[in-house]
Amino acid sequence: MLQKQNPENKDLILNMDGQLVHRDEAGVSPFDSSFQNGDTVWEGLRLYQGRIFRLQEHLDRMRKGATMLRYQGIPSDEKIIDELRRTFEANNMTDNVHIRLVLSRGLKYTSGMDPRINLEGCSLFVLAEHKPPVYDRSGVRLITANQRRPFADILDQTIHSSNQLTSILAKMEAIEAGVDDALMLDPDGNMAETNATHVFVVKDGIVHTSTTRACPEGITRATVLELCEKREIPHQIRDIPVAEVHEADEVFCTGTMGEIVPVVQLDETVFNREEEGPVTGRIASLYTALTQSEGYRIIQE
Repeated sequence: MLQKQNPENKDLILNMDGQLVHRDEAGVSPFDSSFQNGDTVWEGLRLYQGRIFRLQEHLDRMRKGATMLRYQGIPSDEKIIDELRRTFEANNMTDNVHIRLVLSRGLKYTSGMDPRINLEGCSLFVLAEHKPPVYDRSGVRLITANQRRPFADILDQTIHSSNQLTSILAKMEAIEAGVDDALMLDPDGNMAETNATHVFVVKDGIVHTSTTRACPEGITRATVLELCEKREIPHQIRDIPVAEVHEADEVFCTGTMGEIVPVVQLDETVFNREEEGPVTGRIASLYTALTQSEGYRIIQE
C-alpha cells in the first residue's frame, strides 16, 4: 500500500509553534529535539464534518507520554485545540482530513541528548492533510515480520513516540515481500500489532486482541473494544500466539489513518475467502456510525 500524492495538498499551510507557514517554506531548527533525537510524542487525528473523533482521548494520551518523558511547558488542551482550529481555517478544511499532531521536547541551546539543555519548553507542530482512509476497503495483505516489538523494559510502547525505527524496518520487509504491511510479534512470539495498526482476530464469533505489553494503547483499538462491550459482542484481551492468528476465521486492522479494514491474507494463510467477514463488517459499520455522530465540534456550522 503506497499512499498516492493528493494534489489538494500542494499548497498546505502548516502550523509550527503557532506560525502558519506554506509547506514549501516550513523549516525546523536543527536544535529542535524533533530533529536532533526524534524526541517527540505524536497523535494521528481525523476530522469528520467539522468534528475531531475522540479528540480528548488523543490529547490525554499525548499528555501522558509527554509527562512520562518529563517534558517542560506542555501546552494546555485549549492551546492545542486553538492551533488545530487555526490550521483548519487556514486550509479551508472541514471533512476527510487526517492530522499529525506532534509535540517535541523543544529547542536545545546546544547539540546533545541531555534534557537539561532544553530551556525553551515544547515545540508544537500541526500537519493537516486532505486524506481519506489510506487502506483498500477490500482488504490488506500482511507478512509476519522478523522485526519484533519490544517490551517496556526496552522501550515503553505506552509512550506514543516518534521512535518508529522498528516499524520502518518491518514496513521495509513488507515492501520487499510485495504486501501492504507486516504483522509484528513481541519477543515471546505473540501478536503485537502491524507496523502501523492494531490487530484483532475473530474465532468462533469471539473477538480477540493482544495486550499492550508490546504495542501502544490505541484510540481506535479502545473504541472497538467499547463497541464490543456495548453491543455484547464476545471479546478477549490476551496474549495471542502467531499460530492462533493463522487459525482465525477473520482478522482486521484498526487505526485512525485507515479506520477498520479486513486482513485477507497473512503469509500463505487466506482468511474468509479474501472477503470481509461478518463480524468485521458489523464492527466496521458500528465504527463508521460512531464517527458520524460523535466528536469534538472544532469547526462551527
